[in-house]
Amino acid sequence: MSGNPSHWQLLRRWRQSVLVLHLMSAAAWFGVDVVVAVLVVTGWFADDLALRSLAYRGLANFVTVPMLVSALVCLATGVVLGLATKWGLVRYWWVVVKLGLNLVLCTLIIVVLQPGMPEVDAYGQELLAGVPDPAVVRNLFFPPAVSLITLTFAVVLAVMKPWGRLRRGRRLDG
Repeated sequence: MSGNPSHWQLLRRWRQSVLVLHLMSAAAWFGVDVVVAVLVVTGWFADDLALRSLAYRGLANFVTVPMLVSALVCLATGVVLGLATKWGLVRYWWVVVKLGLNLVLCTLIIVVLQPGMPEVDAYGQELLAGVPDPAVVRNLFFPPAVSLITLTFAVVLAVMKPWGRLRRGRRLDG
């Protein structure tokens, strides 16, 4: 515990462990997004139809669960770090923005990305039959692009810690 009784703090080893888990989950999330980008580009531009089909089917069947798990672990460890360190959960603008970005991306995975995966899988199967509708995969560029840019911005925020505190006289977090 610190000298500040209004919030609890993790012991040094626990804080370091949670921080490592936070960083590793963010790195895993970033890595999954890179895999998504590679699969999308392969699906769009590979000369071999079987490879393109495999890329889309792999994207549809094996990407969203690891992405969501790493995103949720990153969210949970970020909340623990926010609550148990001097930065607080809603004490500094950069922390609030990172929290908001994580929540938005998790929501997009669940609400936008995952529901479209059955159509992407069907497209991958139809590609081999020669009758796919390219409109299904036309916008697949956006999920990895938006996510990779957003995650990079979150890393910049974590390193630079810009903007200072929210209102100084008011405590919003425990």
